[in-house]
Amino acid sequence: MKNLKKGFIEQHLEILRSLQTPKGLFLASKKGVDTGYDRAWLRDNFYTTLAFEETGDWDIVKKAYRAILDIFLKHEHKINWAAQNKPHESWQYIHARYNPETFEEYWEGWGNKQNDAVGAILFKLGDLEEKGHTVIETEEDKKIVQRLADYLNSIEYWQDPDSGMWEENEEIHASSVGAVLAGLKKIKTLSYLNVPDDLISKGQTALDQLLPRESESKFCDLAQLSLIYPYDLADHAMAKQILENIEYFYQRRRGVIRYKNDKYYNKNKDGFSEEAEWTMALPWLAIVYNQIGDKDKAKFYLNKAQSLLIDNQLPELYYSNSDKANDNIPLAWAESLLVVALLKII
Repeated sequence: MKNLKKGFIEQHLEILRSLQTPKGLFLASKKGVDTGYDRAWLRDNFYTTLAFEETGDWDIVKKAYRAILDIFLKHEHKINWAAQNKPHESWQYIHARYNPETFEEYWEGWGNKQNDAVGAILFKLGDLEEKGHTVIETEEDKKIVQRLADYLNSIEYWQDPDSGMWEENEEIHASSVGAVLAGLKKIKTLSYLNVPDDLISKGQTALDQLLPRESESKFCDLAQLSLIYPYDLADHAMAKQILENIEYFYQRRRGVIRYKNDKYYNKNKDGFSEEAEWTMALPWLAIVYNQIGDKDKAKFYLNKAQSLLIDNQLPELYYSNSDKANDNIPLAWAESLLVVALLKII
Protein backbone atom coordinates (compact mmCIF):
# COMPACT_ATOMS: atom_id res chain seq x y z
CA MET A 1 0.00 0.00 0.00
CA LYS A 2 2.82 2.40 0.83
CA ASN A 3 4.38 1.87 -2.61
CA LEU A 4 1.00 2.40 -4.28
CA LYS A 5 0.52 5.64 -2.36
CA LYS A 6 4.06 6.79 -3.17
CA GLY A 7 3.49 6.11 -6.85
CA PHE A 8 0.16 7.94 -6.81
CA ILE A 9 1.76 10.99 -5.18
CA GLU A 10 4.60 10.95 -7.69
CA GLN A 11 2.10 11.00 -10.56
CA HIS A 12 0.56 14.17 -9.18
CA LEU A 13 3.95 15.75 -8.54
CA GLU A 14 4.86 15.07 -12.15
CA ILE A 15 1.67 16.81 -13.26
CA LEU A 16 2.74 19.84 -11.21
CA ARG A 17 6.30 19.74 -12.55
CA SER A 18 4.90 19.91 -16.08
CA LEU A 19 3.28 23.25 -15.18
CA GLN A 20 6.52 24.93 -14.06
CA THR A 21 7.99 27.20 -16.72
CA PRO A 22 11.73 27.59 -17.42
CA LYS A 23 11.83 30.85 -15.43
CA GLY A 24 10.41 29.06 -12.38
CA LEU A 25 6.78 30.21 -12.23
CA PHE A 26 3.90 27.74 -12.30
CA LEU A 27 0.98 28.08 -14.69
CA ALA A 28 -2.47 27.93 -13.11
CA SER A 29 -3.46 25.16 -15.53
CA LYS A 30 -2.13 23.46 -18.64
CA LYS A 31 -0.45 25.45 -21.38
CA GLY A 32 -2.72 26.62 -24.17
CA VAL A 33 -6.00 26.25 -22.28
CA ASP A 34 -8.64 28.61 -23.71
CA THR A 35 -9.69 29.91 -20.28
CA GLY A 36 -6.57 32.06 -19.84
CA TYR A 37 -5.24 29.89 -17.03
CA ASP A 38 -1.93 29.38 -18.86
CA ARG A 39 -0.61 32.36 -16.91
CA ALA A 40 1.13 32.79 -13.57
CA TRP A 41 -0.70 34.10 -10.53
CA LEU A 42 1.16 35.05 -7.34
CA ARG A 43 -1.48 33.29 -5.23
CA ASP A 44 -1.54 30.14 -7.34
CA ASN A 45 2.24 29.88 -7.15
CA PHE A 46 2.06 30.20 -3.37
CA TYR A 47 -0.38 27.30 -3.10
CA THR A 48 1.23 25.20 -5.84
CA THR A 49 4.65 25.20 -4.20
CA LEU A 50 3.18 23.84 -0.94
CA ALA A 51 3.26 20.33 -2.44
CA PHE A 52 7.00 20.52 -3.14
CA GLU A 53 7.66 22.00 0.26
CA GLU A 54 5.87 19.01 1.79
CA THR A 55 8.09 16.60 -0.17
CA GLY A 56 11.27 18.56 0.59
CA ASP A 57 11.89 19.55 -3.05
CA TRP A 58 13.35 22.86 -2.01
CA ASP A 59 15.06 23.62 -5.32
CA ILE A 60 11.68 23.79 -7.04
CA VAL A 61 10.23 25.96 -4.28
CA LYS A 62 13.19 28.33 -4.25
CA LYS A 63 13.21 28.64 -8.05
CA ALA A 64 9.57 29.77 -7.96
CA TYR A 65 10.19 32.33 -5.20
CA ARG A 66 13.33 33.58 -6.90
CA ALA A 67 11.16 34.29 -9.93
CA ILE A 68 8.57 36.07 -7.78
CA LEU A 69 11.24 38.26 -6.20
CA ASP A 70 12.49 39.06 -9.70
CA ILE A 71 8.94 40.10 -10.66
CA PHE A 72 8.88 42.54 -7.75
CA LEU A 73 12.32 43.84 -8.68
CA LYS A 74 11.20 44.33 -12.28
CA HIS A 75 8.28 46.44 -11.05
CA GLU A 76 10.23 48.14 -8.25
CA HIS A 77 9.44 51.64 -9.50
CA LYS A 78 5.70 50.96 -9.31
CA ILE A 79 5.97 49.43 -5.82
CA ASN A 80 8.10 52.33 -4.59
CA TRP A 81 5.52 54.83 -5.87
CA ALA A 82 2.62 52.97 -4.23
CA ALA A 83 4.56 52.72 -0.96
CA GLN A 84 4.92 56.51 -0.89
CA ASN A 85 1.58 57.50 -2.43
CA LYS A 86 -1.61 55.72 -1.43
CA PRO A 87 -3.00 54.20 -4.65
CA HIS A 88 -6.44 55.36 -5.74
CA GLU A 89 -6.85 53.28 -8.91
CA SER A 90 -6.72 49.48 -9.12
CA TRP A 91 -3.96 49.54 -11.76
CA GLN A 92 -1.70 51.33 -9.25
CA TYR A 93 -1.79 48.28 -6.96
CA ILE A 94 0.63 45.37 -7.25
CA HIS A 95 -0.72 43.09 -9.93
CA ALA A 96 -1.63 39.51 -9.08
CA ARG A 97 -0.77 37.73 -12.37
CA TYR A 98 2.08 37.91 -14.83
CA ASN A 99 3.45 36.60 -18.10
CA PRO A 100 5.47 33.59 -16.90
CA GLU A 101 8.36 34.33 -19.27
CA THR A 102 8.63 38.12 -19.45
CA PHE A 103 7.22 38.91 -15.96
CA GLU A 104 5.08 41.65 -17.48
CA GLU A 105 1.67 42.46 -16.02
CA TYR A 106 -1.53 41.47 -17.79
CA TRP A 107 -3.78 44.45 -18.31
CA GLU A 108 -7.25 43.04 -18.91
CA GLY A 109 -9.91 44.59 -16.75
CA TRP A 110 -10.58 42.31 -13.80
CA GLY A 111 -10.36 42.46 -10.00
CA ASN A 112 -6.70 43.35 -9.71
CA LYS A 113 -6.67 44.56 -6.11
CA GLN A 114 -5.69 41.33 -4.39
CA ASN A 115 -3.98 42.11 -1.11
CA ASP A 116 -4.07 38.48 -0.02
CA ALA A 117 -1.67 37.56 -2.84
CA VAL A 118 0.99 39.95 -1.53
CA GLY A 119 0.43 38.72 2.02
CA ALA A 120 0.77 35.10 0.92
CA ILE A 121 4.12 35.74 -0.74
CA LEU A 122 5.48 37.58 2.30
CA PHE A 123 4.27 34.75 4.53
CA LYS A 124 6.19 32.16 2.55
CA LEU A 125 9.31 34.29 2.09
CA GLY A 126 9.50 34.68 5.87
CA ASP A 127 8.66 31.02 6.40
CA LEU A 128 11.43 29.88 4.06
CA GLU A 129 13.94 32.05 5.89
CA GLU A 130 12.75 30.57 9.19
CA LYS A 131 13.24 27.05 7.84
CA GLY A 132 16.75 27.77 6.57
CA HIS A 133 15.93 27.85 2.84
CA THR A 134 17.02 31.37 2.05
CA VAL A 135 15.60 33.11 -0.99
CA ILE A 136 16.18 36.71 0.11
CA GLU A 137 19.89 36.86 -0.70
CA THR A 138 20.96 40.28 -1.94
CA GLU A 139 20.60 43.80 -0.60
CA GLU A 140 18.21 44.45 -3.49
CA ASP A 141 16.09 41.51 -2.32
CA LYS A 142 15.97 42.83 1.22
CA LYS A 143 15.09 46.29 -0.01
CA ILE A 144 12.16 45.12 -2.15
CA VAL A 145 10.72 42.98 0.67
CA GLN A 146 10.89 46.02 2.94
CA ARG A 147 9.09 48.03 0.28
CA LEU A 148 6.33 45.41 0.19
CA ALA A 149 5.76 45.95 3.90
CA ASP A 150 5.78 49.72 3.33
CA TYR A 151 3.30 49.25 0.48
CA LEU A 152 0.88 47.36 2.73
CA ASN A 153 1.10 50.21 5.21
CA SER A 154 0.48 52.75 2.48
CA ILE A 155 -2.69 51.04 1.23
CA GLU A 156 -3.86 50.59 4.85
CA TYR A 157 -4.56 46.92 4.21
CA TRP A 158 -6.60 46.52 7.41
CA GLN A 159 -9.32 48.75 5.96
CA ASP A 160 -8.66 48.51 2.23
CA PRO A 161 -11.47 46.98 0.13
CA ASP A 162 -9.87 44.49 -2.24
CA SER A 163 -11.05 41.88 -4.75
CA GLY A 164 -9.80 39.06 -2.58
CA MET A 165 -9.00 35.45 -3.37
CA TRP A 166 -11.72 35.20 -6.02
CA GLU A 167 -10.78 38.44 -7.83
CA GLU A 168 -14.28 39.88 -7.68
CA ASN A 169 -16.16 42.60 -5.81
CA GLU A 170 -14.11 44.98 -3.69
CA GLU A 171 -14.80 44.60 0.02
CA ILE A 172 -12.75 44.28 3.17
CA HIS A 173 -12.21 40.51 3.26
CA ALA A 174 -11.22 38.56 6.37
CA SER A 175 -9.20 36.19 4.19
CA SER A 176 -7.24 39.10 2.69
CA VAL A 177 -6.62 40.87 5.99
CA GLY A 178 -5.58 37.51 7.45
CA ALA A 179 -3.14 36.72 4.64
CA VAL A 180 -1.40 40.08 5.04
CA LEU A 181 -1.39 39.79 8.82
CA ALA A 182 0.21 36.33 8.60
CA GLY A 183 2.79 37.61 6.12
CA LEU A 184 3.76 40.59 8.24
CA LYS A 185 4.08 38.42 11.34
CA LYS A 186 6.47 36.11 9.48
CA ILE A 187 8.77 38.76 8.07
CA LYS A 188 8.81 40.77 11.31
CA THR A 189 11.21 38.15 12.69
CA LEU A 190 13.83 39.07 10.07
CA SER A 191 16.40 41.38 11.63
CA TYR A 192 17.03 43.44 8.50
CA LEU A 193 13.37 44.45 8.07
CA ASN A 194 11.33 47.08 9.86
CA VAL A 195 7.72 46.05 10.44
CA PRO A 196 6.05 48.43 12.93
CA ASP A 197 4.05 46.80 15.70
CA ASP A 198 0.95 48.81 14.87
CA LEU A 199 1.00 47.50 11.30
CA ILE A 200 0.31 44.09 12.80
CA SER A 201 -2.01 45.19 15.61
CA LYS A 202 -4.28 47.08 13.21
CA GLY A 203 -4.62 43.96 11.09
CA GLN A 204 -5.35 41.78 14.09
CA THR A 205 -8.04 44.17 15.32
CA ALA A 206 -9.66 44.30 11.89
CA LEU A 207 -9.63 40.52 11.55
CA ASP A 208 -11.14 40.04 15.01
CA GLN A 209 -13.91 42.46 14.13
CA LEU A 210 -14.68 40.75 10.81
CA LEU A 211 -14.76 37.13 11.95
CA PRO A 212 -16.62 34.87 11.73
CA ARG A 213 -17.85 36.76 8.63
CA GLU A 214 -15.74 36.99 5.50
CA SER A 215 -17.01 40.45 4.58
CA GLU A 216 -20.02 42.72 4.85
CA SER A 217 -21.84 40.84 2.09
CA LYS A 218 -20.61 37.29 2.84
CA PHE A 219 -21.31 35.58 6.15
CA CYS A 220 -18.78 32.90 5.18
CA ASP A 221 -16.58 32.01 2.25
CA LEU A 222 -14.41 29.09 1.13
CA ALA A 223 -11.42 31.46 1.22
CA GLN A 224 -11.62 31.46 5.01
CA LEU A 225 -10.04 28.00 5.09
CA SER A 226 -6.75 29.83 4.52
CA LEU A 227 -7.05 31.33 7.99
CA ILE A 228 -6.69 27.79 9.34
CA TYR A 229 -4.28 26.37 6.76
CA PRO A 230 -1.75 27.56 5.90
CA TYR A 231 -1.86 30.71 8.06
CA ASP A 232 -2.91 29.17 11.39
CA LEU A 233 -4.63 32.39 12.50
CA ALA A 234 -7.92 30.94 13.74
CA ASP A 235 -8.07 29.49 17.24
CA HIS A 236 -9.82 26.14 17.71
CA ALA A 237 -13.26 27.63 18.37
CA MET A 238 -13.10 29.96 15.38
CA ALA A 239 -11.77 27.18 13.14
CA LYS A 240 -14.73 25.00 14.13
CA GLN A 241 -17.15 27.86 13.40
CA ILE A 242 -15.66 28.46 9.96
CA LEU A 243 -15.78 24.75 9.15
CA GLU A 244 -19.34 24.39 10.40
CA ASN A 245 -20.51 27.28 8.21
CA ILE A 246 -18.73 26.05 5.09
CA GLU A 247 -19.86 22.45 5.46
CA TYR A 248 -23.47 23.19 6.36
CA PHE A 249 -24.15 25.86 3.77
CA TYR A 250 -21.68 25.19 0.96
CA GLN A 251 -20.94 21.47 0.69
CA ARG A 252 -22.22 19.81 -2.48
CA ARG A 253 -21.90 16.41 -4.20
CA ARG A 254 -18.66 17.06 -6.10
CA GLY A 255 -17.09 19.88 -4.17
CA VAL A 256 -17.82 23.03 -2.23
CA ILE A 257 -19.21 26.28 -3.57
CA ARG A 258 -17.12 29.37 -2.86
CA TYR A 259 -19.99 31.50 -1.56
CA LYS A 260 -23.73 32.01 -2.06
CA ASN A 261 -24.77 33.24 -5.53
CA ASP A 262 -21.30 32.79 -7.01
CA LYS A 263 -21.76 33.64 -10.70
CA TYR A 264 -18.49 32.08 -11.91
CA TYR A 265 -19.46 29.00 -13.99
CA ASN A 266 -22.94 29.20 -12.50
CA LYS A 267 -25.15 26.77 -14.47
CA ASN A 268 -28.21 28.98 -14.10
CA LYS A 269 -28.45 31.65 -16.79
CA ASP A 270 -29.33 34.30 -14.23
CA GLY A 271 -26.24 33.41 -12.16
CA PHE A 272 -28.32 32.39 -9.18
CA SER A 273 -28.46 29.27 -6.97
CA GLU A 274 -26.55 26.85 -9.20
CA GLU A 275 -23.03 27.69 -8.07
CA ALA A 276 -20.05 25.70 -9.34
CA GLU A 277 -18.63 23.01 -7.04
CA TRP A 278 -14.90 23.47 -6.40
CA THR A 279 -12.81 20.32 -5.97
CA MET A 280 -9.80 21.95 -4.31
CA ALA A 281 -11.96 22.49 -1.25
CA LEU A 282 -11.96 18.75 -0.54
CA PRO A 283 -8.21 18.17 -0.01
CA TRP A 284 -8.12 21.57 1.71
CA LEU A 285 -10.79 20.41 4.17
CA ALA A 286 -8.87 17.17 4.64
CA ILE A 287 -5.72 19.11 5.57
CA VAL A 288 -7.62 21.39 7.94
CA TYR A 289 -9.40 18.53 9.71
CA ASN A 290 -6.12 16.68 10.06
CA GLN A 291 -4.60 19.84 11.54
CA ILE A 292 -7.30 20.15 14.22
CA GLY A 293 -7.12 16.44 15.05
CA ASP A 294 -10.20 14.97 13.36
CA LYS A 295 -8.58 12.11 11.43
CA ASP A 296 -11.86 10.50 10.35
CA LYS A 297 -13.14 13.63 8.63
CA ALA A 298 -9.71 14.22 7.11
CA LYS A 299 -9.80 10.77 5.50
CA PHE A 300 -13.41 11.27 4.38
CA TYR A 301 -12.57 14.42 2.44
CA LEU A 302 -9.36 12.98 1.03
CA ASN A 303 -11.23 9.94 -0.28
CA LYS A 304 -13.93 12.15 -1.75
CA ALA A 305 -11.32 14.24 -3.56
CA GLN A 306 -9.71 11.16 -5.07
CA SER A 307 -13.10 9.96 -6.33
CA LEU A 308 -13.41 13.10 -8.51
CA LEU A 309 -10.23 12.76 -10.55
CA ILE A 310 -10.44 13.02 -14.32
CA ASP A 311 -7.55 11.20 -16.02
CA ASN A 312 -5.85 11.24 -12.61
CA GLN A 313 -6.14 15.04 -12.38
CA LEU A 314 -8.30 17.32 -10.25
CA PRO A 315 -10.32 19.82 -12.31
CA GLU A 316 -10.98 23.28 -11.03
CA LEU A 317 -14.69 22.64 -10.59
CA TYR A 318 -17.80 20.75 -11.60
CA TYR A 319 -20.97 22.45 -12.76
CA SER A 320 -23.75 22.39 -10.16
CA ASN A 321 -25.17 18.91 -9.51
CA SER A 322 -23.40 17.58 -12.60
CA ASP A 323 -20.56 15.29 -13.62
CA LYS A 324 -19.34 17.90 -16.12
CA ALA A 325 -16.13 19.73 -15.21
CA ASN A 326 -14.83 22.95 -16.73
CA ASP A 327 -11.73 23.04 -18.93
CA ASN A 328 -9.17 23.93 -16.25
CA ILE A 329 -7.86 20.38 -15.86
CA PRO A 330 -5.65 20.12 -13.96
CA LEU A 331 -5.86 23.09 -11.61
CA ALA A 332 -2.36 23.39 -10.18
CA TRP A 333 -3.61 24.69 -6.85
CA ALA A 334 -5.98 21.72 -6.43
CA GLU A 335 -3.29 19.21 -7.39
CA SER A 336 -0.92 20.69 -4.83
CA LEU A 337 -3.44 20.55 -2.00
CA LEU A 338 -4.19 16.93 -2.92
CA VAL A 339 -0.49 16.05 -2.62
CA VAL A 340 -0.23 17.84 0.73
CA ALA A 341 -3.30 15.98 2.00
CA LEU A 342 -1.96 12.63 0.83
CA LEU A 343 1.36 13.22 2.57
CA LYS A 344 -0.14 14.46 5.83
CA ILE A 345 -2.91 11.89 6.21
CA ILE A 346 -1.98 8.26 6.71
